[in-house]
Amino acid sequence: MTSALQLWMPIVLSAVLVFVASSLIHMVFKWHNGDYRSFANEDQVRDALRAAGASPGVYVTPHVTDMKEMGRPEVLKKFVDGPIAVVTLRPNGPPRMGPMLGQWFGFSAVVAALVAYVASKTLPVGAGFFSVCREVGVMTLLAYAGGSVIDGIWWGKPWGSVAKETLDAIIYGTLSALAFAWLWPAA
Repeated sequence: MTSALQLWMPIVLSAVLVFVASSLIHMVFKWHNGDYRSFANEDQVRDALRAAGASPGVYVTPHVTDMKEMGRPEVLKKFVDGPIAVVTLRPNGPPRMGPMLGQWFGFSAVVAALVAYVASKTLPVGAGFFSVCREVGVMTLLAYAGGSVIDGIWWGKPWGSVAKETLDAIIYGTLSALAFAWLWPAA
């Protein structure tokens, strides 16, 4: 069995590679830019949200607190008439990229550490390159893609966006798999 401590180098390298790949995806290639739309009357929408006194959080409209409400004709009419929306409001002020990038790197390191833990329990010292790639790649793919698919199913995220985020996850999984396979402890 491999010790998780023996895997600190692939953990760090995996997190760095995922961070760099993500930065390239979002800042250079920008293939997610088309996933975000603006309202034709953005200022009026912003004014309405401000007038509602909405604080940071996740809002749903039409909003029901119990599925029994769906049997009421006036509630059903709201859904039929639309729009149906899930809106996330963040704190006012310019986006603070430093903390968000730090959280993203931290998350990537946690994913790599958890993948290392499972791999250390299932793969022996000296495991073959492709065995390590397969196991680490699949676990990492699940970690990065799972949430996006859930958002597509339950929150209505467009499937095109989910597909792009799944492609991101495949890239992250491949880079992580290669990092772990390259630095996997020899027998």
